[in-house]
Amino acid sequence: MITSKNNSAVGNIKLFGNVRVMTVAGLFIAMSIVLGKFLAINIGTSIRISFENLPVLMAGIFFGPFVGGAVGLGADIIGSILKGYDINPIIALGAASIGIFSGLSSMLISRTRAKTTSIVNIIVSVFSAHIIGSMIIKSIGMIVYFHTPIEVIALRVPLYIGIGLLEFFVIFLLLKNKAFVSYIERMNHR
Repeated sequence: MITSKNNSAVGNIKLFGNVRVMTVAGLFIAMSIVLGKFLAINIGTSIRISFENLPVLMAGIFFGPFVGGAVGLGADIIGSILKGYDINPIIALGAASIGIFSGLSSMLISRTRAKTTSIVNIIVSVFSAHIIGSMIIKSIGMIVYFHTPIEVIALRVPLYIGIGLLEFFVIFLLLKNKAFVSYIERMNHR
């Protein structure tokens, strides 16, 4: 998470009361829905190439695990309703966990290292979130609800390694922009 004066859980919950953060979280939900449900490339019925998790990862890294989890959950539920899909609670949990684990990883790395390089922070945040949320939890949801074969589930590992690398690059470039980082930090301190 971008450095903030109050890294406690209570401080992160207070971000929900910040109108600017709530507005950006709403925009992240909308971006995730568009990227995941309307601009995705579907390969068969079980594999989808999309960047729906990019806004969820950004919400977790920039605003913490609570906002990240809310963005992931909101995007999955609202997107499923808009597309007419049944809401799969395990996949919804996986979407929320992407935001939660990206935010937790970022927050813990920022606390434990005196001089955290943004590269280490972003890599760990993106890949821990994808391993837990996309590769494990969402895959379990696909197996349980859709009876997706293990061979197809195995294809998700290289897919999310590639997508994760591209998402890392986008987030890294955003965090190299000093004006962008300054704006995010101002939002976190209000």
